Amino acid sequence: MPGRIRAEDVASVKERSSIEDVVRDHVTLRPAGVGSMKGLCPFHDEKTPSFTVRPTVGSYHCFGCGEGGDVISFVQKVEHLTFTEAVERLAAKVGMELRYEEGGGPREGGTSLGKRSRLIEAHRTAEEYYTGLLLDRTRADARTGRDFLRERGFDGAAVERFGVGFAPGDGDALTRHLLQRGFTDDELVTGGLSGRGSRGLYDRFRGRLVWPIRDTTGDTVGFGARRLFDDDRIAAKYLNTSETPIYKKSTVLYGLDLAKKAIRDDRRAVVVEGYNDVMAAHLSGVEGAVATCGTAFGVDHIKILRRIMRDEADQAPAKVVFTFDGDKAGQAAAMKAFGQDQRWVAQSFVAVAPDGMDPCELRLAKGDAAVAALVDDAVPMFEFAVRTTIRRFDLETAEGRVQAMKAVAPIIGSIRDTSLRPEYTRTVSGWLGLEVEQLADAVRIAPKLTLPEEHDRRPSGTDEVPEPAPGDAPAMPAPDLRDPVVAAERQLLQAVIQHPSQFSEAVLDGLVPEALTAPAHRAVLDGIRIAMASGARTASTAAWVSAVGEAAPVPVKGLVAELSVAPLPVRYDVSTGLPPRRYLDSLVVGVRDAHLGRQIADAMATLRRVQNDPDAPQDALRERTTSLHALELERVRLRQEATS
Repeated sequence: MPGRIRAEDVASVKERSSIEDVVRDHVTLRPAGVGSMKGLCPFHDEKTPSFTVRPTVGSYHCFGCGEGGDVISFVQKVEHLTFTEAVERLAAKVGMELRYEEGGGPREGGTSLGKRSRLIEAHRTAEEYYTGLLLDRTRADARTGRDFLRERGFDGAAVERFGVGFAPGDGDALTRHLLQRGFTDDELVTGGLSGRGSRGLYDRFRGRLVWPIRDTTGDTVGFGARRLFDDDRIAAKYLNTSETPIYKKSTVLYGLDLAKKAIRDDRRAVVVEGYNDVMAAHLSGVEGAVATCGTAFGVDHIKILRRIMRDEADQAPAKVVFTFDGDKAGQAAAMKAFGQDQRWVAQSFVAVAPDGMDPCELRLAKGDAAVAALVDDAVPMFEFAVRTTIRRFDLETAEGRVQAMKAVAPIIGSIRDTSLRPEYTRTVSGWLGLEVEQLADAVRIAPKLTLPEEHDRRPSGTDEVPEPAPGDAPAMPAPDLRDPVVAAERQLLQAVIQHPSQFSEAVLDGLVPEALTAPAHRAVLDGIRIAMASGARTASTAAWVSAVGEAAPVPVKGLVAELSVAPLPVRYDVSTGLPPRRYLDSLVVGVRDAHLGRQIADAMATLRRVQNDPDAPQDALRERTTSLHALELERVRLRQEATS
């Protein structure tokens, strides 16, 4: 087993990894105030963005589900990795070689490559091998693959652009190639590149054209393979990598690594049915095209695209276009997609070529412009669903018209925008040949279409350090932000965590935990004071936030992450990019003034008790009076300083 990664290397990986760039591989971010970005949360389903990133701080926090942390924890949670795997993945991205504590690591010098990184590297090597074989003109067996692509309008440049390759028919050609490069039997089997039989390892893909399936970051995690030869013992036209530690077909879309920029820029995604269709669409200028990998388009695919295309309720509607074959299977797929339509904020459309051709066939027959026009001329999903449903009935008979009406009424009743229902009711009644009122009555009593149940599959982060058991640290009540004093405390803690250089040591020393009313806020202030004592205040903002988070008690570590990214309710100074000085001073004064007010109230209550106690000594009365007077003078001085 490899040893722990050296602490200084972990810190270096965090410092060199841009949390904004890492998050953008999964979520499209937009400005949300000075120094903040926001987008749709990758950890829960939402229609209005509550996921906030502060690049200068190196932190993220979702105000919807509460997930938060730094760049390492983000990679852990979004990609289901251990702490070590997340650090190794980030290190690989920035070209940094990690060092491990003594006693671990298969390489000399204590360096190592984690399990996931090894599987990714094996797939990268396999892709390179497959593509090299396809492009090798001396390989007669690969000619069938080249002919297949050429017949569909794809040349060598397209092969290189999409990484298409050829898996030789030899039983173990790839396996031997990878073993020679240092990969182990277990790695090849675990990664789905090889199978294990009675005679040893064998290649999973043999005598087939292969497409690399990549995740959103561009790493190859699996392959899709197309049958080429009649003597292929596997009859299935397409084979895909089985699910592995790095590949889950329900969370991967073919071509997304190439399409995400266009999807982000245009706020339009085009969902096609196969690898060839993705290639044809991209080469025709429709660069936002993606496809599923051997599975139906589902809820997880929707979530991925929504985050990238900024499918947000407070923005102009994004657009998702589905292209389907014109046959019954294509119509069934379209209706299934319509069943998920309520999960989008985006407007959904369907594009079906009049003659039923898919994008690849259409490009061959009519050129690139025809593919682009097919997508541009897509009809609303609702219209396609209604027309497909009506087509099943004989509208020449009264019975057929009534049956069709009952079938389409739930569809009309499920339109998200209720203001559109009357207009669609009028339109569809014309298609059916019925009175508007008759269809409107049917819509009113029709059952609503319901979404299929979805189990919560939010990832749970893992780490080398076990999470504390529920009883290890007492929970703290959430601060009641309806209380203006508590709200002011929160803003002060936000400002200190986000802009420590704007507060002198004297000011921070003057803030004591008992000055805050919320227990959680006092715990955060304890972390601030400990971090300040360590000298972290003079380090970078990200290092300061990290130090505060490490010093804070376990129950409020999440609150520290939240405060590090939460926007302050004030307009920042354009020239400095900082909150106004007067605002920051007012926060300190406000919290101190409220604390003095509570102390004065306590002192007055004590004085009244002493005054009403006949047995109390006179010096006790004098002492309480003097203490109260000193507090009142201090409050006067504080207010005078604030107004001077």
